[in-house]
Amino acid sequence: MSDPVALRSRAEQLAAPFPPLLAGARHLAASVVLGSHGRRRPGPGDEFWQYRQAVQGDEARHVDWRRSGRSDLHFIRQKEWQAAQSVTLWVDPSASMRFASDRKLPQKGHRASEMALALGILLIHAGERVGLMGHDLPARTGEVQLMRLAEAMERPDSDGEYGTPEAREMPSRSRAVFVSDFLGDLSPARTALTEAADRGVSGVLLQVLDPQEEAFPFDGRTIFESMGGGIRHETLKARDLRDRYLQRLAERKAELASLAQVAGWQYSCHHTDQPATSALLWAYSALERVI
Repeated sequence: MSDPVALRSRAEQLAAPFPPLLAGARHLAASVVLGSHGRRRPGPGDEFWQYRQAVQGDEARHVDWRRSGRSDLHFIRQKEWQAAQSVTLWVDPSASMRFASDRKLPQKGHRASEMALALGILLIHAGERVGLMGHDLPARTGEVQLMRLAEAMERPDSDGEYGTPEAREMPSRSRAVFVSDFLGDLSPARTALTEAADRGVSGVLLQVLDPQEEAFPFDGRTIFESMGGGIRHETLKARDLRDRYLQRLAERKAELASLAQVAGWQYSCHHTDQPATSALLWAYSALERVI
């Protein structure tokens, strides 16, 4: 018979990574009060959508006689379609996302994972199927899937400087969410969005930046080194780089917004010193707009 003490010890070691991320994501999701996840179009469901005038061929059982009694016409009461859909998440696992300029701030990757997992919680509770790109996790529903998502996000396996989304992992006519700092080469993201649009996939680009990356508060002699150690630049006059840096950052944001617009996606930028709740609510609402 196996030792129950040893078994519990192994189980606690296995579960140890989950509470911080999962608990934080659940708390974040709980702070966003949302109703049912309708499709904003008529179909099978429980929520009232609209009345329409009855036409030849409509069955009498579908007529709303109370509404029709106030008119000389007959009206059909339509309900909002509430069918489940698939949503694929991509959270950049690269070294760049491990950056935090202050100990009081979360790493970009932790904030990205927390928001993505919280979004997954909201979607799954609304009856959606949620999957995770890059971890062999196709879209599924249920609490077990949430645990799989949490485990995968807690243990990113990429050592690359910057991450790359893969459009082939997104089912056709589905939705997707890309969460990254998008500071690397944009060619892979551009390719993924083009393929997504060709396959009828709509979605959301959420850029996550540290406030220091937005402000560039450097002066004098400064050594810039990437989180992965593969990129290094030393300058004696960091302040002289500030205007060019801010211009290129603004151009990067504009390009991301343009790519999203062309593909029929939504784009927003979130900073890690800001509340995650507002970004989560925006992402959830944005997914509604791209249906």
